[in-house]
Amino acid sequence: MPTAYVLLNSDLGTDESIIEEIKKILAEEQVKFEIQGVYGVYDIVLKLSSDDAEKLRAIITNKIRRIAKVQSTLTMMVIEEQENL
Repeated sequence: MPTAYVLLNSDLGTDESIIEEIKKILAEEQVKFEIQGVYGVYDIVLKLSSDDAEKLRAIITNKIRRIAKVQSTLTMMVIEEQENL
């Protein structure tokens, strides 16, 4: 199953509101997700899974990255061929 990990940087103090906004966006999509605020270089970690890799790319590019107060993202797509190693 296509899976992506998205690391997000946000404006100071906005991580909780961004997490809530992402949850609202993803509730309308047919994707599985996990999202958490974290300490360190990034502020939020998002894991997305779907049967359609192109759908994941579209959600990340057209919805997640366009949220106000998101400063940057780093997306890592899982290599599906290595999932069962």
